[in-house]
Amino acid sequence: MDTITHGIAGALIGKAVFRGQDIFPPFPVDKRRVLTWTLMLGAIFPDSDVLREFFSKNELLMITWHRSITHSLLCLPIWCLALAGITLVICRWRRWESPSYLILCLVWCVGILSHILLDLVTTYGTMIWSPLNWSRPAWDILFILDFSFTALLLIPQLLAWAYDDPEHFRRRALIMWLIFTPAPFLISRIALIVGAPTSNEAILAATLVFAALFLLPAVRGWGLRVPYLIWHRLGLTFSILYIITAGFLHHKALQRTEEFAKANQIEVQSLGALPLPPSFWHWDGLVRSSRGVYEVRMEISDSILPSSRQPLPATPDLIQHTYYPDAPANSFIDAARGLPEVQKVLWFSRFPVTRFHREGSEAIVEFLDMRFPQIPPNRPQSVDYRVRFTSEGKLKEQGWVK
Repeated sequence: MDTITHGIAGALIGKAVFRGQDIFPPFPVDKRRVLTWTLMLGAIFPDSDVLREFFSKNELLMITWHRSITHSLLCLPIWCLALAGITLVICRWRRWESPSYLILCLVWCVGILSHILLDLVTTYGTMIWSPLNWSRPAWDILFILDFSFTALLLIPQLLAWAYDDPEHFRRRALIMWLIFTPAPFLISRIALIVGAPTSNEAILAATLVFAALFLLPAVRGWGLRVPYLIWHRLGLTFSILYIITAGFLHHKALQRTEEFAKANQIEVQSLGALPLPPSFWHWDGLVRSSRGVYEVRMEISDSILPSSRQPLPATPDLIQHTYYPDAPANSFIDAARGLPEVQKVLWFSRFPVTRFHREGSEAIVEFLDMRFPQIPPNRPQSVDYRVRFTSEGKLKEQGWVK
């Protein structure tokens, strides 16, 4: 999950569970404001591990270091105890009203834990048992960047802010509506760039939803009757339901992928169903065999209505899919696989594909992870590691494809 969404989620939990206050209120800092700040920073803190990349030339830190000890359940108590102590010292130095040390430990724990859980539901993998075990569990429920989920976390907080002021609630609601109205068009442009176009109907529906959310509560001021706390608890509830629904759809997509592998009599080494942007209705079924990766892209909306679901074709060849074969083995591929850096790349990859070609007299070996969609088809793979050899078989260069 992206860092901004983590911070928004932390702020929402702080207000919904710990009765925190907005982080920029017009009144002095008190316990409620400290609680929200602490939980939001706790939800952001694990991604501080990326700072190491600014001081290192190691290109593999993104797979060997990111989402490791700062995301570890084993290290969680250490971070909570240390960060709570720092928070208490700062509050005393600034003479801010502060919760007790034990409460601060709890709040930091909840914030960091929220980050770990939201990273687990994505496809990237999180080393929650580091440093004892460096495996990367991934639940494959949400895409790494999910605008709908971010909106569910953010909009209730903005509604609470808008309708917490009886004198200026109409102006605040209008401002929020004007800011969010262009959002569906901007998101659709981003989706188009990455090869996941959004229909005009979906854009129109999102625009109408934003108008209803921000403007309808202003009618006769009924939004003022919704307590500040309730707005946030509604947001937290719907966000949890969104994840549960995505988990259900993931189960359906996984079933479809298993049926495909069985129908094609594939000798499965690994199998998964991964979300595709921009909607959680779109899924990518991946099956790793001994010689390549099969991909089945699917729409799961018909799973909600079983009667409308089309059965799998009786003949496996009729099932629409894409096959990405590994290049035939040769001395260059064997040499590339023996490199320590490539071994780390293959450790990270769940659905690796090996490619080989020549550029003049040079031999090129590439390792792709099909877990990260290649959209559009002519775009370089987002996780593509390339090794270049001379015609004599000497290593010339290696690294991520920029």
